[in-house]
Amino acid sequence: MTKIIALLLILAMLVHIVKPFGLPGLRRRGDFWKIALFAFAITMFVSLLR
Repeated sequence: MTKIIALLLILAMLVHIVKPFGLPGLRRRGDFWKIALFAFAITMFVSLLR
């Protein structure tokens, strides 16, 4: 499950670099690192649950 979540979030980062999402906090191409930080937090949360 964590591999699928990681793959989807990496895909979201790539898409965001091409065309920013326009959400609050994700309006610039340089904000892709926020998605990476969210991915790291989700991965740590899932690993703690196990």
